[in-house]
Amino acid sequence: MEPDVSMETGSMIRVAVVPVGGPIPHPRLREYVAVIGRHTRVDLSAVSSFYSEHQKSPFAHQPWDTGCLRFKYMLGGSPPSPWEDFQSNRKILAVIGLCHCPVSPDLDLVSEQFAAASKGYTSALARRCFAFCPTDAQLEDKKREDIILFPPSDRQTLEFHMLTMVQDLAASLLMEFEKWVLHAESVGTILKTPLDSQSTLGSEEVIKAKKRRLGRAQKTIGDYCLLAGSPVDANAHYSTAIELARLTGDVFWHAGALEGSVCALLVDRMDQKDPVLEEEVKYRYYSVIQLYRRAFLQDNAQRVSTVSFELEAALKLARYLCRRELAKEVVELLMGAADGAKSLIDASDRLILYVEIARLFGALGYQRKAAFFSRQVAQLYLQQDNACAAVSAMQVLTMTTNAYHVQSRRTSTKQHASQQELGTTHGDGGKAYPQSVVALFESQWSSLQMVVLREILMSSVRAGDPLSAWSAAARLLRSFYPLITPAGQSGLASSLGNSADRLPSGTRSADPALPFIRLHSFPLHPAQTDIIKRNPLKKEWWTGSAPSGPFIYTPFSKGSTTDSSKQELTWIVGEPVQVLVELANPCSFDLFVESIYLSVHSGNFDAFPVSVSLPPNTAKVILLSGVPTKVGPVSIPGCVVHCFGVISEHLFRDVDNLLLGASQGLVLSDPFRCCGSSRIKAISFPNICVVPPLPLLVSHVVGGDGSIVLYEGEIRDIWISLKNAGTVPVEQANITLSGKNQDSVISIAHDALMTALPLKPGGEVTFGVTLKAWQLSLVDFEFDASKTPNSARRISKEGNSPLLLIHYAGPLTHPGESENIENSVPPGRRLVVPLNVCVQQGLRFVKARLLAMEIPARVSETLSTPFNAEKSFTQEVESLGKDDNLMKIDPYKGSWGLRLLELELSNPTDVVFEVDVSVQVDNPKNEHMSVLNCNTYDVGYHKTRIDRDYSARVLIPLEHFKLPVLDGSFLLKDTHTDGVLGSKIPTTAERNAKAELNASINNLISKIKVRWQSGRNSCGELNIKDATQAALQASVMDILLPDPLTFGFRLTKIAAESNTNSAHSDQSTKETNLRSKDPISAHEMTHMEVVIRNNTKEMIEMSLNITCRDVAGENCFEGNNATVLWAGVLSDIHLEAPPQQEITHTFSFYFLVPGDYSLLATAVITDATDVLRARARADSPDEPIFCRGSPFHVHVIGTS
Repeated sequence: MEPDVSMETGSMIRVAVVPVGGPIPHPRLREYVAVIGRHTRVDLSAVSSFYSEHQKSPFAHQPWDTGCLRFKYMLGGSPPSPWEDFQSNRKILAVIGLCHCPVSPDLDLVSEQFAAASKGYTSALARRCFAFCPTDAQLEDKKREDIILFPPSDRQTLEFHMLTMVQDLAASLLMEFEKWVLHAESVGTILKTPLDSQSTLGSEEVIKAKKRRLGRAQKTIGDYCLLAGSPVDANAHYSTAIELARLTGDVFWHAGALEGSVCALLVDRMDQKDPVLEEEVKYRYYSVIQLYRRAFLQDNAQRVSTVSFELEAALKLARYLCRRELAKEVVELLMGAADGAKSLIDASDRLILYVEIARLFGALGYQRKAAFFSRQVAQLYLQQDNACAAVSAMQVLTMTTNAYHVQSRRTSTKQHASQQELGTTHGDGGKAYPQSVVALFESQWSSLQMVVLREILMSSVRAGDPLSAWSAAARLLRSFYPLITPAGQSGLASSLGNSADRLPSGTRSADPALPFIRLHSFPLHPAQTDIIKRNPLKKEWWTGSAPSGPFIYTPFSKGSTTDSSKQELTWIVGEPVQVLVELANPCSFDLFVESIYLSVHSGNFDAFPVSVSLPPNTAKVILLSGVPTKVGPVSIPGCVVHCFGVISEHLFRDVDNLLLGASQGLVLSDPFRCCGSSRIKAISFPNICVVPPLPLLVSHVVGGDGSIVLYEGEIRDIWISLKNAGTVPVEQANITLSGKNQDSVISIAHDALMTALPLKPGGEVTFGVTLKAWQLSLVDFEFDASKTPNSARRISKEGNSPLLLIHYAGPLTHPGESENIENSVPPGRRLVVPLNVCVQQGLRFVKARLLAMEIPARVSETLSTPFNAEKSFTQEVESLGKDDNLMKIDPYKGSWGLRLLELELSNPTDVVFEVDVSVQVDNPKNEHMSVLNCNTYDVGYHKTRIDRDYSARVLIPLEHFKLPVLDGSFLLKDTHTDGVLGSKIPTTAERNAKAELNASINNLISKIKVRWQSGRNSCGELNIKDATQAALQASVMDILLPDPLTFGFRLTKIAAESNTNSAHSDQSTKETNLRSKDPISAHEMTHMEVVIRNNTKEMIEMSLNITCRDVAGENCFEGNNATVLWAGVLSDIHLEAPPQQEITHTFSFYFLVPGDYSLLATAVITDATDVLRARARADSPDEPIFCRGSPFHVHVIGTS
């Protein structure tokens, strides 16, 4: 049998190409053969110029315009076939010698060698010897007819020259064919086959042979007509031969002639395909197969078998019909041919048969059937005990690996690329599995796949190919370790080591062995390495950007969205980066990995190798690191591993597909689960971009980075040091707050950081942060385990401390970069500095309540000076004196009516606290200025000491918060607030009024400071906001707003010329500045005056009444037992008080009995305005407005 046969094979002229002369270099030989091999088809129209007709051509129907001669070049030639007479196309009809002149200087010797080589081809009708690259001396030699020289020239000229020589060779062959046909027609020829040589020489056989000679000659002439490119003439001779063979019973030659007629039919209708032609070809070829089968049965007793021709005919028909729609018929033909292999005697014939069957199955798309017969070919090769056969077996088995899905990665690069396009990434979810997973892992094929890999391993060892042996052992161990015994696993490990010993150091293999490697995670980036996109057009360039990292959500990316399937990651040139990978060794032997590092295809990353040892059936997570070297994207598909003496690349994608197949039952087992590793979610390698060098700030707290222990409300200064550990300066920086309890940060020294910019590499700056420990709540504390249960105290949980966010950036451009490209702007960074504060329970606030009390004031000859807006507030407070701060609070109120805020405090700690209460008193510049915009002055009180495990109460006077003027706007707020309580749907005005009222309350509370101190360095402030707000909520109007009228009494010394009954304040009076200890004597006329102040912005008309009562509360003016005489008007005094001014009314008392008395002033306001009625909370517009002053104490002594 012959390989690569088809129906058109009978029209091909075989030309032997043999190298002669010195040894031709292999590249040159391949080049020369390629130049000749281009000319497998020579048109008859091109041959006509070289053709000369010596006599009338026997090819009467030669198609000079459309016909052609077909050549089949056979490098090295082929041995003569015993069936050359039966099929003329098996003959070597021409010989071409190839000579490389630089290695063959003696052309005579070349000519002799070519002549000797040509003698082996007795059937050759034409001979040519081509000599390439001749020297100048060889070109100047006498013209030789036996050698054709090809002078040195370019490729185009060489090909044109070769085309001419091939056309000349075709013309010579055509003329020789004519001679042979003419000679055969006139004289005849004796044609024999191996079947004839085995026949007996009996008379009957001789007579039968003579009868058959004419039919066989016609068949051979048809063969030569077909070789000459004249299918019509060939068909005519074949028809004659068929008839003669049928008459003479020459079945074998009958089949040959019928086969030749089909070839002539196809050549005549070349490039034409129609159903009629196809049916005709099928009919004739089935007849050919039947005839060959009959010939085999007839000659079965003989030693020479003709079954090979039957099988060849079946292969030719199968190749002709080989397409999908006729697959069933083709399969039947091929399987029938495979069954006939048992009848073949020669092993080489079976080898060729299996090769052709495998090729046709592969062309049909039946890869597994093709692989099966390829394995049969390999088995035949392995039966031969020589290295070349082992190499052939290895190569054939390698071709079957694609069908069995155990192929080497080296031979499937294109397949991997298509899988990347069709399949999903390892971060994708859903039910659409990659094509590689479904096709690669089929458990029912495991045994067969193992057999194939073992055969490849055996053939590679016999062929002396250590790299292929290593690759096969690696694939066998990696893919089928669950099915291999521990002894078998150790044997494969030994095979890997032995193969590696025969390989040079540093050899790389496309197929990985062990361990299994998967991407585990990216280590959590330190807070110093957060990357922020930079917008140079905005002052706050970091706003609207999320930090770069491998995480979908970070605490600092509010409102930002990222693509969960493919994340973005930014690395910086020159800064080390780390990736966590997990290694698994599911085998029963110790595995030592000499080196493993990240595989980089982008060329801008230097990976650092590490070595690792894996015990049997264990998994380990290791940290791989490296340094980016250039700006641009980074591609890291896997790891490079040096193990078992060979370097290979392990792709993350392959292991992810393996794990996906294991989860769906398509794979034998999960290597990581076998090693006890927990199941993790598969993550994809993100899109990594390398940016230019950036500054790098490193922070530490001066004094130590540990937690700072503070009591609740304690105020402490923290100093933070920043150092630029990068290679570029910091030119922009900004500090903001984040995290919990941000209100605990009182101040940050921004100026210290700003003045240090630009901060050069290696530079350092220190700035301060003032903290106030927050109040512990019931949900964010833990009990201190160092205390006993009875004395346990609360401490804050971790994670409640505030964070400092420092956004910083370097220069906008780097050397060599364009300033106008937005994408070239390097990003900035964010440094997160946690203010590690541990808050312990400190001085505890128990409760607060509001108290009201009145302390009658003594009447003296001096009265508190009325408030003067033009006078300095400092002078006013200084005029009150230092000893009477608690008493002399309200300069507009004659008596000391007070509202006090009582705070109850407890000390559950083991230290002593000193509590200091201070109140910020407003000092408005003018009466129209808001209270919130006032200057303030602190009024302090005596300190209170609270020992451990004790409680104390602190009183805070609230009279300092009285407004100087009764303004109607506050009363409207109060009125609206009351309305809100009774209304289900508050209006916008009501809501605004409520908000302003709450703001007033918060402003009032913020002015009360309860500070404490413990020891020398610990001090703080107690948070009383919530409790104080609850205590003051109901009485805030009474605290903030003054009375419409305030009353006061004082002693006066009236001049003799003055009118004692004057009711107006413009009458001249002179105050007697007596010492406060001077008493009032009985039985003396005491001159007094009442001072009334209008605290509103409108004129008030009133009816004033003055009464005096004794210690029993009885009126001293009425009855028969009156104890006080008076001069002046004391009742129904009609007065008008101008807005925000004072008026006085003078009178005199004569005390008859010594003792204690109380003076009281009351007034009824007539024609009260809406403001006064709202202040008095009057229900009816006709209801009188009554104002009462606080009582003044008068102590009267007797006279001696």
